[in-house]
Order: sequence, then structure tokens, then C-alpha cells
Amino acid sequence: MEAKKVKETRVVQTDQVLINDLNNYHTLFGGVLMKKMDACATLSARRHTRVKECVTASTDSVNFLEPIRVSDSVCIESFVSYTGKRSMEIFCKVIAEDLETGKRRIAATAFFTFVPLDENKRPLEVPPIIPETEEEKYLYETGKERESIRKLKRQQNKELVSRLSLNKPWD
Repeated sequence: MEAKKVKETRVVQTDQVLINDLNNYHTLFGGVLMKKMDACATLSARRHTRVKECVTASTDSVNFLEPIRVSDSVCIESFVSYTGKRSMEIFCKVIAEDLETGKRRIAATAFFTFVPLDENKRPLEVPPIIPETEEEKYLYETGKERESIRKLKRQQNKELVSRLSLNKPWD
């Protein structure tokens, strides 16, 4: 399987913030931003694997760093930052830009894990990734640690789920 450069997976989507996307604090709803980030990350995953279906396996480390206001544009940049055998980590960086002043700031970051599926919904192998820029190299070099943390959290979640009830609350 041939390795691909990170830049081949990069997706950049810029949009304006609309009134109906705001919460009662007049900032962009976190859920609206997460939806946009997941959509962008999906495109990066599909660019890397070139398959019809890539599913979000997990989302971790979503960090809302700065509010995004109606006077801002929101630019989401995503790319494959690390790969395992059958999954890939997608990094998303959100840059808010005040359209009146031109001031840009990092508003959010997140890591998504995607799994490519074949026509029978079975996981496929993922091509390796080749980082080139300092940012890409840093994310790649720290990816193994994040992968280990995700594996531990997945195990902890299995334990949690095994102890949860399916009973209706009113029974």
C-alpha cells in the first residue's frame, strides 16, 4: 500500500457565521461547529483512502478555545495526522477571522478517528502518511501517544457500557 503525503488529504472549508447558527450568547453553537468539523474530516479521510465509506469511530480532544461571532468567518482545516493499520487520525484546526479587522485566531482544535469500510462494512487497511511541514511532523510524532490513550479510553468505555442499564427510567 503506497504512502501518501499529508497535503494530499488536506481540506480547507471557509464559511460565514449566520444568525441561525448562534446560541443565546451570540456565539457559534459548539454542535454546529462540530458538525462542520466532522464533515471536513470525513473528506480528508476519504481523500486518503479513496473509498466510498469512511465512518467516524471517535472524536476526542475537542477544544473550544475562542468564541466565534457573527462578525467572523470560520475556516476549518483538516488532514490525516496519523495512521494505524485500519484507522486514521484526522486533525482539525478552526481559525476564526474577524471580517472587519482581518484578525485571525485559532478558535478550536479536535482529533477524529476514522475507519474506512469495504462494501461489506468491514474495516480496510489504511495507507501510511508522510508528514512534511513542522506542524505535520509534530502531530505525526505525537500520534502514537494519542492512539494509546484512545485504546485505554475505548477499554474504559466498554467497561462502563457493560454496567449500564437498558431499563426505562420510569419502570
